[in-house]
Amino acid sequence: EALLFIGVQSLVGLLVLLWMPRPAQLIALASIPLIVAYPFMKRITHWPQAFLGLTFNWGIFVGHAAMAGGLDWPPVVLYAGGIAWTLGYDTIYAHQDKEDDIRVGVRSLALRLGGATRDWLWIFYGTSLAFIIWAGALAGLSWPFYPAMLAPAAHMLWQIRSLSIDDRENCLRLFRANRHTGLLVLAALALGHL
Repeated sequence: EALLFIGVQSLVGLLVLLWMPRPAQLIALASIPLIVAYPFMKRITHWPQAFLGLTFNWGIFVGHAAMAGGLDWPPVVLYAGGIAWTLGYDTIYAHQDKEDDIRVGVRSLALRLGGATRDWLWIFYGTSLAFIIWAGALAGLSWPFYPAMLAPAAHMLWQIRSLSIDDRENCLRLFRANRHTGLLVLAALALGHL
């Protein structure tokens, strides 16, 4: 069943890739080394969340190239913001697994940062917001984007203040809450196009 699932997913991915313009195809293919390397990062570094951010947010480049025919500064800055956001939410997620990670001998930011996680979340989320806003400015988004970004900022603040790193259910709830953060960022971006 797993092989069938992977086969179907790969076929769908190939069809999407073939549908894209050439620049987007090349950028998508350039992500393969990141995709291959990511699963091994917990064995190599305490920063696997950074590699997840590099890999997961690569779609920003692909999407922009598909729409614009190439790259420009706004998606590069947005990519940096996405990486910082991923560092935050995946570190929260990693706190659920820290006992298992210790037992099997792998690494994570949850283990590296420990009780300092909340302090680092301020850095990760603050950096993320700054880069997303900067990307919006570079893209020439209209004024509604800027006050609308207060909503994801407030949501990230709520996550930081609500975090209990030794409560697995709390960590899972806050990790999952990032889908709302994403929707709030999407809404701000949409408002910036009015």
